Amino acid sequence: MTASPILLTSPDDILGAVPYLLGFHPSDSLVIVGFRGAGARGRLRVTTRWDLPVPPDAFGRLVPLLRREKVTHTIVAAFGPGALVTPAVREAMGLLAAAGIEITEALRAEDGRYWSYVCERAECCPPTGRPYDPVAGQVAAQATFGGLVALPGRESLERSIAATGGPARVKMREATRLAADDVRARLLAAPVLDDFPREFVSDGLARVHRALEARRARLPDHEAASLGLALTVLRVRDEAWTLMDDATQDDHISLWGDLTRRLEPPFVPPAASLLAAAAWRRGDCALAGIAVERALSADPSYSMALLLAQGLSRLLGPEILRTRLPTPAQLDESMGPPRMEWLHPLLFLLDTSASALRPREPARTDAPQ
Repeated sequence: MTASPILLTSPDDILGAVPYLLGFHPSDSLVIVGFRGAGARGRLRVTTRWDLPVPPDAFGRLVPLLRREKVTHTIVAAFGPGALVTPAVREAMGLLAAAGIEITEALRAEDGRYWSYVCERAECCPPTGRPYDPVAGQVAAQATFGGLVALPGRESLERSIAATGGPARVKMREATRLAADDVRARLLAAPVLDDFPREFVSDGLARVHRALEARRARLPDHEAASLGLALTVLRVRDEAWTLMDDATQDDHISLWGDLTRRLEPPFVPPAASLLAAAAWRRGDCALAGIAVERALSADPSYSMALLLAQGLSRLLGPEILRTRLPTPAQLDESMGPPRMEWLHPLLFLLDTSASALRPREPARTDAPQ
């Protein structure tokens, strides 16, 4: 979780850690945390969460996921009233036990109290539950010190990448209009039309590299808008995807999260999908899922977002994003030199969004005669 390992040695520790594993404080949720190794030396491998009540067969991919991650023991933590929580907990525990996966602890938490499903001793686990503090415990303090954040709820996580509004939106819309006008002007002025895709793609790749080299510095509106247009070209977007690694994934999350908030809706899907890929790669499936939702709300057919949504729904581990991505050189080899059809998605968006980006005239008020 952090540079200094956090040990989970008690129910209080577990319940204090879960919000930082998810990125938000859960409610009406079932969370399963999987570890590999023996006892306190076990290492966190996977954290997965379900909304309650769970639909039929919701746990069908749970055991294959834990097998892939070589999980040896698990913690089950559920949040909500007993009538809602207990059936899901019992079902999950039955599946884990049948698969031979140890359950170290299983808890239900509600209104600052918790109950254990594996402890039957009234002296330590009374029927009325035991009190705990989800924000002031030792694990929460250590996680916060290590740079982890737990937002108040999933809605807060959604708001963290929601579209900006107000004056910032007006400025970004104007920057996008100017960037679009610049593309049109360059295209019309190109002496040889077939040379323009190579020039545009080269410029877009340079923008990607500059933005990432800025190390989380906020891009000016005009640069953010121009990069948003460039990302509509798959070769440019995929360059950004291939540049993700362990050392830079937080930079990617910062950059693509910022663009997801600021770009005009038609240009959101590439940035939101890159945010989802970076978040998933880091193991932050909650943010990845919300970013995918942002992408698909703007374009329900956007292929990268659909691919990521499928991977998340199948509970695939983030290792797949570390081992199967091509290099930029391999992209060049497979895709060949830039061609005019590469720009068709951008030109379509420029045509369809032209009226939305046009400056709005103030309402007229006719003076009385």
